[in-house]
Amino acid sequence: MYKITILTDTSSWMNKYNINLKNKLEKLGHKVKLIHSKKELENGDIAFFLSCFEIISGEFLSLNKNNIVVHASKLPNGKGWSPASWQILEGKNIIPLTLFEASEKVDAGDIYLQDKLVLDGCELIDEWQDKLGKKIVQMCITYVSKYKKMKGESQRGEETFYKKRTPKDSELDINKTIKEQFNLLRIVDNEKYPAFFKFKNKIYTLKIESVKLQEREREREKTLARMASLFSLELRLLNV
Repeated sequence: MYKITILTDTSSWMNKYNINLKNKLEKLGHKVKLIHSKKELENGDIAFFLSCFEIISGEFLSLNKNNIVVHASKLPNGKGWSPASWQILEGKNIIPLTLFEASEKVDAGDIYLQDKLVLDGCELIDEWQDKLGKKIVQMCITYVSKYKKMKGESQRGEETFYKKRTPKDSELDINKTIKEQFNLLRIVDNEKYPAFFKFKNKIYTLKIESVKLQEREREREKTLARMASLFSLELRLLNV
C-alpha cells in the first residue's frame, strides 16, 4: 500500500477525473488524498501534480519519494503552458503524453512513461479534455501498478516551449472562414475564454457546441410532433 496525494488547482477541469483516479487507487488498496494547495502536502510515497499551476519548490517536493506530472507533449519538446491546446491549434490529431518526475526546473525531470492521445479532429474542448483526462488517469494507474519497477530516463532532444494562452488568443479573424479557424474554435472555452471577433468598434462573443446529426433530427421530429398536436387541438377547439 502506498500513501498517495493528488494536487490539482481548484478550478481545473481535471478535478472530476481525479475523483475517478482516487477511487481506482483506493480499490487497489492505496491511501489517497485529494488536495488543492501545496500547503496541504504531507509526507508520503507519491504526489501527483495534475493540472497544477503552482510553483512547487524543493521544500515541498522533498515530502514525497516521487513527484509525478503528466504533460501533453513529447518532452523535452513542447514544455510550458497548454501544450494540448497549442498542438490542436497546429492541426495535430495525435498528442504525445509524458509522465515524468517533477523537479524545480520547468518540465525537466526524468521520464517514466510516454503514451499518446488520438483525436479525430472534430472534438471540441469538453470532448477532447474528456479523452485526455481518462488517458491521464490510465497512465497514473499504470505508474502506481509498476511503481517498484519504474526507472526514469533523462530527457533527450530539442527543448521547446509553449507560451501561456490568454483570453485574447481566442480572437477570430472575420476575414477567414470557419473552416480555416475551426481548430481555434475547438480550444476556446465558452465561459472562461470564449471565441470573439471585433467589428466596427464592437466586440462580439461566440459560443460553440457540437450536436450529433441524429440527435438534431430526433429533436426536429419531436418539435414537428408537438406542433402537429397543438394544431390538431386548435382545430378541435374551433369545431367546438
